Amino acid sequence: MKNIKIVNFLVCLMLTMPLISVAQSYELPEHTSFKMPNGLTVYLMEQSDVPVISVSVTLPGGAIYDGDQGGLASLTASALKHGTQNYTKSELDENLDFVGASLNTYAGKETAGLSAKFASKDQEEVLKLIKEVILNPAFEVEEFKKEKKRVLVSLEKEKESPRSVIGDFFNKMLYGDHVYGNKTKGFKSTVSTLTIDDVKDFYKAHYLPNNAAISIVGDFSTKAMQKKISKLFAHWKAGEISEDLSKQLIPKPKETRVLLVNKGDAKETTFYVGSRGISRNNPDYVAIEVINTLFGGRFTSMLNDELRVNSGLTYGAGSKFRTYKYGGSFNISTFTATETTEAAIDKTLDVLDKLLKSGIDEESLISAKNYVKGSFPTDYETTTQLADLLTDMFWFDFDQSFINNFEKNVDALTLKKANQIIKEYFPAKHLQFVLIGKSEVIKTIAKKYGKLIEVDIKSEPVSAY
Repeated sequence: MKNIKIVNFLVCLMLTMPLISVAQSYELPEHTSFKMPNGLTVYLMEQSDVPVISVSVTLPGGAIYDGDQGGLASLTASALKHGTQNYTKSELDENLDFVGASLNTYAGKETAGLSAKFASKDQEEVLKLIKEVILNPAFEVEEFKKEKKRVLVSLEKEKESPRSVIGDFFNKMLYGDHVYGNKTKGFKSTVSTLTIDDVKDFYKAHYLPNNAAISIVGDFSTKAMQKKISKLFAHWKAGEISEDLSKQLIPKPKETRVLLVNKGDAKETTFYVGSRGISRNNPDYVAIEVINTLFGGRFTSMLNDELRVNSGLTYGAGSKFRTYKYGGSFNISTFTATETTEAAIDKTLDVLDKLLKSGIDEESLISAKNYVKGSFPTDYETTTQLADLLTDMFWFDFDQSFINNFEKNVDALTLKKANQIIKEYFPAKHLQFVLIGKSEVIKTIAKKYGKLIEVDIKSEPVSAY
């Protein structure tokens, strides 16, 4: 029996060794890129293990370009799939369904784009449809009206869920009138006024090739794919690129504030605590990711241990650095029963204070580094993940050294540097709080933490709090 256990142990060790080796030496697979005469950047990465192809398209057409027409970028992206000059919406959907392909359009905070996945044998048909969706949208009026109605219904419904809207309240409080405070889906007051002509104007202004990228990853010939893409998108005309308003200075909090959002029927309090964060290209991005993993980025984090495991104040607590091209935010998020609101907030602040004053120790740092290195390769396994990575590299302007040197950079993080990172990037003062709950019960508690601002959950965030 003892010998069997030893053999089993050795077998398990042998099986895990290759996995460890892969994690330690992960590098971005070979790929090529080129720029077309109209300015479109194209990335091609052959991956022949599975007969599928993934496509990712990104361009500057997100909510930061909405102006006072909140939700316009999102509606424009949705309208791309409502039919084209050569396919009705039904025909487009039927053709994709027939070959089992997926094709989705989206608009986020900064960018808009398209993602698709299909069998490599169907590439001729699906690539043609992708070209149709991007270059030849019909912007059919009746489909637009139906989509607009769906958005308005969803905007009303989301107010029933604090966790669906708290991020929007927090962003407006933190960013003020800066475009990073724009809500991607917009508000009822803005969406209700949008017309199909607004969508057409937004498309003409922002869906341009000269600041866009398309990445294609999967089972294909690079040489043949380059010819196909060059031909398909040759007639996509370049234009004047709109001013990027996200470059404007992000206001810095000058005092601690508490935004109390009343939900009269709430039985719990949902809250964010945070402040400004970092941009995606911050040189300490990897180090911050490691430390935040330990603080609030995994199930066994400091926050979750104290608020869930040790005190039972919540079912889960975490923290996140949300990064954009020119800035970002940091927030701690959790929820608790109304009667334990004060205890949960105090415990949250205690954990943050402990991090700031005591830092972390060597054993904790090693644990976080191993966790980050172990999970890193799984983020870039599939063709879809790799296609998204390539367009992210384009938009955020980082190169493959981020991938190839990731493990090395994690290993290079010393305890001294880690504790310096904590003091530099984790907020110690002028925290911004958003609490959603029953105001008449928690108002006195909310006043304890900073300057109080009161609104109702059914209200729309004002230009700046």
